[in-house]
Amino acid sequence: MPLTPSSVRLQSAAVSDTGTHRSVNQDAAFTAPWGGAVADGVGGGPAGDLASAAFVHRLAAGRVGTVDPETLVVSVRAANWDLRAHVERDPSLSGMATTFTGVFVSERDTVLLAHTGDSRAYLLRDGVLTQQTRDDSYVQALVDRGLVREQDAASHPRRNLITASLSGGERDRVVVAEHEARTGDRWVLCSDGLSDYVPHEDIAGAVAHRSAPEAAAGAVALALEAGTRDNVTVVVCDVERGAPESFSAHPDASFYGAAAARFTEGFESA
Repeated sequence: MPLTPSSVRLQSAAVSDTGTHRSVNQDAAFTAPWGGAVADGVGGGPAGDLASAAFVHRLAAGRVGTVDPETLVVSVRAANWDLRAHVERDPSLSGMATTFTGVFVSERDTVLLAHTGDSRAYLLRDGVLTQQTRDDSYVQALVDRGLVREQDAASHPRRNLITASLSGGERDRVVVAEHEARTGDRWVLCSDGLSDYVPHEDIAGAVAHRSAPEAAAGAVALALEAGTRDNVTVVVCDVERGAPESFSAHPDASFYGAAAARFTEGFESA
């Protein structure tokens, strides 16, 4: 991906915690001046930590530039194919899959939001936190049909059943939406270890009026205090503007969770 000068950059931080009820962290995340993402290995399937880590590394390692929507879709497809390659090398991994939610600086000085699964993206703008993604889940479908109340969704016994993910399949899809990049905006990405256990208003309180590192750590702490039974990962990306050369001063991605534990050598850029 060639570097394209941009006046928009992201000042980001992330925290990922295995939690007290899990022995393996199946969440993976990355942050960089040009993007940030969280991926959550699908529970119940094999090697969820491998799926999330492999996808995040393939998507992020070596990337240093802005994207347009079409290029982002191609990059996601390439990372998804890498999951299929793992399965082809080791058939015991068949069925491994991951969610994915990420924000990326576009070459048009906007923010691209990419999403599949039930990891979430929130936008904090002018002090108001709004959810920007729709959960690809069985329970969300019930909510959409009026069969389950929104306030009951988080406690529904089948809340972890998702209807879309990335598994290396030809029909896997990611929704990409373009958003205005407004200075002072804060994007908050999280796995369902946070959103399933902490109410919206409490998440809003945790991520407002703090630095990005403090916000990420505070949100994760809330999930742990709430007794989350899952891994929990929070990525906080603040939209800033500056000279184009400052965008490329430190382009490399930082990795968290399963992505920090696996593939520390990274992958070559596609």
